[in-house]
Amino acid sequence: MPPNKPYSFVRYKTVEESKKAYVTLNGKEIVDDLGQKIILYFNFVEKAQCKELGLQALPPGLIVVEEIISSEDEKMLLESVKWTEDKHNQNFQKSLKHRRVKHFGYEFHYENNNVDKDKPLPGGLPDMCDSILEKWLKEGYIRYKPDQLTVNQYEPGHGIPAHVDTHSAFEDEIISLSLGSEIVMDFKHPDGVTVPVLLPRRSLLVMTGESRYLWSHGITPRKFDTVQASKNRKSGIITSDVGDLTLNKRGVRTSFTFRKVRQTPCHCSYPLVCDSQMKEPPPSFPESDKEASQLEQEYVHQVYEEIAGHFSSTRHTPWPHIVGFLKALPRGSLVADIGCGNGKYLGINKELYMIGCDRSQNLVDICRERQFQAFVCDALAIPIRSGACDACISIAVIHHFATAERRMAALQELVRLLRPGGKALIYVWAMEQEYKKKKSKYLRENRIGQVKEEEILDDASMQELLVEQMPDVGNQNSASSAASISDSQKGGCNSRKVTNSKLPIHTNRTSFHSQDLLVPWHLKGNPGKDKPVEPFDPIGSHDPSPVFHRYYHVFCEGELEAACKTLSNVSILQSYYDQGNWCVILQKV
Repeated sequence: MPPNKPYSFVRYKTVEESKKAYVTLNGKEIVDDLGQKIILYFNFVEKAQCKELGLQALPPGLIVVEEIISSEDEKMLLESVKWTEDKHNQNFQKSLKHRRVKHFGYEFHYENNNVDKDKPLPGGLPDMCDSILEKWLKEGYIRYKPDQLTVNQYEPGHGIPAHVDTHSAFEDEIISLSLGSEIVMDFKHPDGVTVPVLLPRRSLLVMTGESRYLWSHGITPRKFDTVQASKNRKSGIITSDVGDLTLNKRGVRTSFTFRKVRQTPCHCSYPLVCDSQMKEPPPSFPESDKEASQLEQEYVHQVYEEIAGHFSSTRHTPWPHIVGFLKALPRGSLVADIGCGNGKYLGINKELYMIGCDRSQNLVDICRERQFQAFVCDALAIPIRSGACDACISIAVIHHFATAERRMAALQELVRLLRPGGKALIYVWAMEQEYKKKKSKYLRENRIGQVKEEEILDDASMQELLVEQMPDVGNQNSASSAASISDSQKGGCNSRKVTNSKLPIHTNRTSFHSQDLLVPWHLKGNPGKDKPVEPFDPIGSHDPSPVFHRYYHVFCEGELEAACKTLSNVSILQSYYDQGNWCVILQKV
């Protein structure tokens, strides 16, 4: 059975019935609710193994209160939200791709992941909410009265990426009322443990302390949830007992999420993920070659030296199109892998003479331990004779250069190495993570525990990040709220140079809103290049491991190809999109 794939296990009363089902259904093509064709594959198994969750308790500080309001109050709350009211109303719904949303008290600004504390919305919270909140205060479910409300409405099949609410924007207590339909929400610790929690209809979710500041929460986009089959079980953790699980069809869910706007800096116990306590603010967009070089030194070179061992442990599966390029080269070709990392591609084709180089000494040491030929150098000044190489590959490297001029210089250096007729394959991360109505693996992947990063992007962290965005409730991010995002690429690729602005911190498995950004890498276990990654210990320290940020410039459609066309003595053989990356094969003429 291939790993990391979804399976359903069916038990029949007799062997004959199971054989009949196999003959009838194996290989049968069906059409799902979205009109997509799916082929069923059947096989016999002697036993079904189920991986137990590493933690069988709710995250610290998290409670779920069932039937917190009556069905009559639920109906009145749902009817009180006017989704089609006057569009000039400041509380009017915002245009979000997968949900309808309205803000009360204060508007959450998605462009900088915060609220404007000096500009409250007129009218405050709806009058109907006032009596409900007073009741919850009196009964002890909440500690103080909120002054901000975000109402979200979700259709079945929609979800929200995992996120941590911005520390500096709101106080410790985040509460969310689920109306219309129940839902399973996933809570994730930065070290990889995921706890699925059922939120019943008319229930109140209260997050404080560790569950509010450290654990991310999100909802997987699907039309059915796996829930406990036991009738006496409503809210709480979804266990992995295959004998007590069933499918529950989602309905339209509306969430009322209340918060209190924070007026002073956050002093929580999690400084590594707290934007109020970050020792240094995010860097600004570079305005000179010197500033760009300094940015790359701190946010690319130094980071890879620190994370080399952990990074290498996630890099072991070659990508098919790159393997195909290397396999198609003539026997005896001399090939340079510029930015070779741990040498994943250096041994693909034994009939080639391959040499690798990388800016990271620790990654080059790993290559040498694997008996590969590799050396340390800068991709802007490669110590190889001009015209010496039959081919070059540059996989997920050029997007680390911080200005267009430096990216062009890196491309020119690749061409310099090639002999006439020599070819180069170049991969860079794409701004468009949804292309031709299909999401990249980067957006689709949402696994429990350790992520298989090499399947998604060779140089982009798929770690469970400590700074997460796009919430159920209007807030987007924790550590990233310190970044002032004033770039021009919101939702598109009509880019222009951004000056005097802080680089935004990106969020795992979400679409890009800026071409120039920082991508966090959460170092698990703090391994050296020879040390194994330590597993999460749910009983151990709750303090997260170090978070490093790497600079990226994600490329828009046509940007890499246009840059290559400006190179002298070069023809472009192929330009294509490959799972969230823009790719070019060029030839020196």
